[in-house]
Amino acid sequence: MNPRDQVIHQDTAALERMGYTQELSRRMGAFSNFAISMSIICILSGGVTSFHLGYCATGGASIGLGWPLATLFSLAAAASLGQLASAFPTAGGLYHWAAILGGKGWGWATAWFNLAGLVTVLAAINVGTYAFLSGSLGPAIGLDPNQLSEPVRSLVQFLSVAMITLSQAWINHKGIRLTTRLTDFSGYWILGISGALTIALLIFAPSLDPWRLITFSNHSGLPTGRSVWPESTNLTWLFALGLLLPAYTITGFDASAHASEETLGATRAVPWGMVRSVLVSGIFGWIMLATVVMAIPDPQSAAEQGDAVFGWVLHEVLPRPLALGFVAAIGVAQYLCGLATVTSGSRMAFAFARDEGLPHPAASKAMRRVSPRHATPSVAIWWVAIAAIAFTFSTRVYSTIVSVCTIFLYLSYTLPTLAGLKSYGRTWTTMGPWSLGRFYRPIALVCVIGCIGLIAIGMAPPNDGAFGVVGGAALTLVVIWRVERKRFPGPPRVSLNEKQDANRL
Repeated sequence: MNPRDQVIHQDTAALERMGYTQELSRRMGAFSNFAISMSIICILSGGVTSFHLGYCATGGASIGLGWPLATLFSLAAAASLGQLASAFPTAGGLYHWAAILGGKGWGWATAWFNLAGLVTVLAAINVGTYAFLSGSLGPAIGLDPNQLSEPVRSLVQFLSVAMITLSQAWINHKGIRLTTRLTDFSGYWILGISGALTIALLIFAPSLDPWRLITFSNHSGLPTGRSVWPESTNLTWLFALGLLLPAYTITGFDASAHASEETLGATRAVPWGMVRSVLVSGIFGWIMLATVVMAIPDPQSAAEQGDAVFGWVLHEVLPRPLALGFVAAIGVAQYLCGLATVTSGSRMAFAFARDEGLPHPAASKAMRRVSPRHATPSVAIWWVAIAAIAFTFSTRVYSTIVSVCTIFLYLSYTLPTLAGLKSYGRTWTTMGPWSLGRFYRPIALVCVIGCIGLIAIGMAPPNDGAFGVVGGAALTLVVIWRVERKRFPGPPRVSLNEKQDANRL
């Protein structure tokens, strides 16, 4: 048996110990697993399309100070969840971890929050992609959406986002081999374009002002009609709102876990994929965005551009052909970010349906179907895409979409982490080969506290719309669970303490 086949055999045996058979195609190496999370985090997507959420709050300090702070928190979250991923390497990881360690009710809630987060983040990515390209590239080719009436502009956006999303679903449907090649390319593309953009800004900027990175400027309530945040004199609160930029951008690293059943050597590759994707994205993202801040010709004029600020900076600093080239290159990265998100979301839906998690048996049976030709969860792929399109139609305010998806994702990170804290060293004593050891508890505690804080920021005014969506979803889940708890079996039982199990035998 060659080394690759031996690794596949070990991975398959580990999956069987968790009660599942190998149905998906196990083709992803360690780099590919890292690349899929890197592609979803995508500093050229969230870091660009949500740049205004940070800069138009407290200016350069939101990036210079806020981004590193949020990166440290995301590292804590990725590391604590990585320990769970190493112990329980399955598709739909978050759901399984919460169910195995906290009970099937915790798992059921985690599944729905994570599914909702992945669907809404796909919507946010593709709406952001359309807005960035139409605003920064459209006028240059004679397609300025601002010249259209509001109903026509909304229809054009909806149709454009729908075509983007459906094409991403089609590529995913064709198989993990093609998707992996594209996400591998995406990992290199993100680092290459962000590095090239940084160098270009350093070369062409008339001047660079590093002090902006620690300077708090109140850019709320600007009188231009493009204000991002309502007027406030509370810089602390505005800084907290600005954290939505890095908090939204550095999410989705759980994609590595969702691809566990398609990854070689998953017990080690998956947790490393999660942690490395956060670390690399955090460093490269901070360098790139810090350079953008330092290169801005006029900070006040930049803030007055509202959600168009990033593209405005490129056109103000760089020669026009170079600026347009970077806009197009960033658009490619954003498209691949959405592509990877479809992969992640569909695996979550597949894993949940495999355990009969959907309200009707027929729905679970359909969602867990694996295409015999392409070895992909085909129904789950198309369901995720269509659900994201529907959400963009019902919620058209970008900042609300960002808040909603961030909250859903962090809720799905909090529940399994809490379950892990509760059971670690008690009922759960058998760890995977990737472990934080005695640092697990404090790191996991930081993760929980940070998640709760970001959830509060995401739902507080002026993000009232997010409160309604998330609150309504939570209430609906409570009502449905009163029926589902009697029917839903949860995942198969998994050994958490090998010594106790051996003693029973």
